[in-house]
Amino acid sequence: MQLREYIESEILPRYNSYDSAHRLDHIGAVISRSAALAAGCDVDPDMVYAIAAYHDLGICEGRETHHLTSARMMRDDKNLRQWFSEEQIETMAQAVEDHRASAKSAPRSIYGRIVAEADRQIDADTIVRRTVEYGLDNYPQYGRQEQYSRFLQHIKEKYAAGGYLKIWMPGGENDLKLRAFQKEIEKPGVLEGMFDYWYNKLTA
Repeated sequence: MQLREYIESEILPRYNSYDSAHRLDHIGAVISRSAALAAGCDVDPDMVYAIAAYHDLGICEGRETHHLTSARMMRDDKNLRQWFSEEQIETMAQAVEDHRASAKSAPRSIYGRIVAEADRQIDADTIVRRTVEYGLDNYPQYGRQEQYSRFLQHIKEKYAAGGYLKIWMPGGENDLKLRAFQKEIEKPGVLEGMFDYWYNKLTA
């Protein structure tokens, strides 16, 4: 309870100032999905919770290296030593480093696989909304066509067949949903229609 009180009062509120795609709704969803995935694994639930809570904390210093920054912030947080050993903290920090979708190698531990899977919310509408939100928050100077071009490039690079997103727990819900989304991506006009719905809604 003390760990959760600390994280809820000192760590989670930081996300309130982050871009729309990395605020508390996303972190809460990753915490919830991590707990569900961990239920079938031989892991420490407190470690799973802390990893999920810290995994995007480094967004404040830039998206490209946020996984490394988040891990550094976790290692530097002396308060965590009330509840975890140095070895546990290092395992958690490595899991945070390994969660990024563009990682080319598999996570080093089951903790990394759990948070990586939990962070991959393969829901077409959520993916589109968060991608549009990110573009509007970070490229406010872009018009509709520039936003759509950035959106389309990101979606295809990450989620299309052969994209960089990796599923580390094959055969699970994420795997099935990704395959379904890839089929939608290939249908003419589908992505643009989804983009326009959220772009118009978020810029109204």
